[in-house]
Amino acid sequence: MGSLPQDMKALRYNKPEDFDVVRVPLPDLREDDVLVKVKACGVCGTDLHIHEGEFIAKFPLIPGHETVGVVAAVGPKVTDFKVGDRVAADNAELCGHCFYCRRGEYLLCENWSGHGTTLSGGFAEYCAYPQGKVFKINNISDVDATLIEPASCACHGLDKIRPRLGSSVLMFGAGPTGLMLAQLLRQNGCSQVTIAAPEGLKMNLAKSLDAADTYIELSRSNPGPQYEQIKKDNPYGFDIVIEATGSVKILEDAINYCRRGGTLVVYGVYSNSATVTWKPTKIFGDEIRIIGSFSEVHMFPQTVDYLDSGKIKTKGIVNKVFPLEKYGEALQSIKDKSAIKAAIVFD
Repeated sequence: MGSLPQDMKALRYNKPEDFDVVRVPLPDLREDDVLVKVKACGVCGTDLHIHEGEFIAKFPLIPGHETVGVVAAVGPKVTDFKVGDRVAADNAELCGHCFYCRRGEYLLCENWSGHGTTLSGGFAEYCAYPQGKVFKINNISDVDATLIEPASCACHGLDKIRPRLGSSVLMFGAGPTGLMLAQLLRQNGCSQVTIAAPEGLKMNLAKSLDAADTYIELSRSNPGPQYEQIKKDNPYGFDIVIEATGSVKILEDAINYCRRGGTLVVYGVYSNSATVTWKPTKIFGDEIRIIGSFSEVHMFPQTVDYLDSGKIKTKGIVNKVFPLEKYGEALQSIKDKSAIKAAIVFD
């Protein structure tokens, strides 16, 4: 590994809510691995769930699942990368042989592992990934490139929804992945996209990104009348309703905005203990299709093309950056919503 250091700085959890910045050995490099010197790694709501011990996290753990950097070294079987290449890394590693992998349903892999959740991730100076999970980037900045992973989840969501030409969409929430999914829906057949979210920072960003056709800025103190007005203004409902806030209360009511024969998309991240109640007669009689959209696999090439070309607008989504030593502040900025999206940056 040449002149690389023997150890590196990393943020490590010993158990949920117990983390510190420590020195650890560099990752072992397998024959087909690419060693990435991390330049930036995104911080999102999923990291809050990991902090609390949820979202399939395994401890001890170096988190960070939205990694961007430059190639620092390659294994002997790596052919497509050289030292100095700018890259973004897909965090998932799949077994390829379980029941679901054999059926081509890789996202449901029974032995799914993810850098930043079950494997060491990008909140460290270096991280190693299989060459098949590393993708070159060109035009996008390191910080904005941390959005490639969440944008790939949005691309997977689009793939799951498969909107019919001319579909109408109602999205609850204006978080980063939701704003990118809204843009994708507008560009892929949906004639009318409406975003309903609390007034303030995220809705201002949604407008600046031209993410939707209609914006409903919900009161933070009493949104009830506005919810009822949406139903009155759209008596037949929407073809596609997306719950992207992670609120169980909103998810339970979201089905009531679906047009008969419509689709409800469960897109937010919820606590493991969350439950919802829907009337079976509503789902049965109106033939409502309910789908979940979780993470992604094999969506990075398309996503890199979308972001590198500028067709998905990202300016302003990452609005706070922190050094690794201030990871606690980064988490707090996500929790208190002062950050739309945060990133850890390295020199």
